Amino acid sequence: MSTRPHVLIVEDEASQREILAYNLEAEGFSVSRAGTGDEALTLFDEAPPDLVVLDWMLPGVSGIEICRRLKRREAAPEVPIIMLSARTEEGDRVRGLETGADDYVTKPYSVAELMARVRAQLRRTRPATVGQALVHEDLTLDPETWRVHRNGQEVELGPTEFRLLSTLMERPGRVWTREQLLDRVWGRDIFVDSRTVDVHVGRLRKALGRHGGDDPIRTVRGAGYALG
Repeated sequence: MSTRPHVLIVEDEASQREILAYNLEAEGFSVSRAGTGDEALTLFDEAPPDLVVLDWMLPGVSGIEICRRLKRREAAPEVPIIMLSARTEEGDRVRGLETGADDYVTKPYSVAELMARVRAQLRRTRPATVGQALVHEDLTLDPETWRVHRNGQEVELGPTEFRLLSTLMERPGRVWTREQLLDRVWGRDIFVDSRTVDVHVGRLRKALGRHGGDDPIRTVRGAGYALG
């Protein structure tokens, strides 16, 4: 499986924040915590998460405004935002969604339901992390069995090459910088040289080409790598 999905919790009530963090970590996610909107923006810029759980009622700048600011970030359009709110009126829900939230959950909420919504959003943006098989042209990757096939033939990959291919297959055509691949494949707390990415891309290419076929990985000069 890929590096654990990273969730940013933005909630000013410490008890609620810790309950959310506990349940997300129990589900296998890594978690960052913010108690204010400004803190959330800082954490997001330092290490863009895979998903944001954002409370509407925050001290100072509201969750609605933070949602609006996040969606203007370069990395943000692809990061799902689930908004939490005690506001139950349809107009409030519509406002939250129109601001850019991908889902809207009213308080009090069931933790089990919220976890299901988190998984549903990640199934859309990072499907391999929730066990969904990935298919791109003649490539198939199954994160449950850790198996990769090309043209029906099994491809033997090491753990790092598997995570690298999984990342590339989740977003075919997207250009990933070496730094982004380091964060996603090796993890944000692991410090390795960016040239390590080139070495493992080389290994992945060799493995994928063992049974013939064109090289599916594209090198984008001065930028990074893409699938297709």
